[in-house]
Amino acid sequence: MALIELKYFSGALLKQTAATVIFPETKIEGPFPVFYLLHGLSDDHTMWQRRTSIERYVQSLPLIVVMPDGGRGFYCDAIAGMAWETSIARDLVPIVDKMFPTIRERSGRCVGGLSMGGYGAVKLALRYPEMFCSANSHSGALGFAHWALSTDPGNSFAVEFTRVIGAEPVGGPNDLFALAEALDPAVRPALSIDCGTSDHLLDANRAFHAHLTEIGYAHEYTEFPGAHDWSYWDEHIQQALKFHLSALEMPKASAIESRLP
Repeated sequence: MALIELKYFSGALLKQTAATVIFPETKIEGPFPVFYLLHGLSDDHTMWQRRTSIERYVQSLPLIVVMPDGGRGFYCDAIAGMAWETSIARDLVPIVDKMFPTIRERSGRCVGGLSMGGYGAVKLALRYPEMFCSANSHSGALGFAHWALSTDPGNSFAVEFTRVIGAEPVGGPNDLFALAEALDPAVRPALSIDCGTSDHLLDANRAFHAHLTEIGYAHEYTEFPGAHDWSYWDEHIQQALKFHLSALEMPKASAIESRLP
């Protein structure tokens, strides 16, 4: 496989940005499906490759993995700040489709991530169901924009995130609970959600799982032993790959899955 550092200009961000791309080296010529894999709040586009064995897990798969930089913007178009959502959906996806032999339709794209990236992956799938057939979240901040932010001016996170989603985000375009409920059941992307039982975001994951169940949105939800750390994410990205391979329209999917660790 080839590891590529993709540098490109994002019109949404009005700046140069980057993504790490894993390109398959298999006997299958393509076109290939693409897995957009999103990082967490304190990370950048290199962290999945640096802190997990993602390269090894996909080395025999006919799958392109794209790991973009998302700043600290929760993959949202900020009220006062950068348009990270648009930068992924309207800038990066077309660039990847132009530069690589991809399956350029919904059935050939999936998205996943951890923590902030887990939230971002689910949000992108719910906001652009015509673009992604499946999404997964590890330890996702799934309650972001669903519960009111602190009004304490001394809370730096509240100040930072208010610039992103505003003071009253509940029910708006960044609230996963509202997005899932409003989405036409006929176009719902497949969802897989997991969280560690010692994770500080467990309650938010349970609440979103309960909401999906209540509105009749079929999905996978699993809790595993573990915390909010890379050992957990390195282990469970392997299950996420199997989930996406079953959702993507790929030939010989069963043979591909048998090669996963």
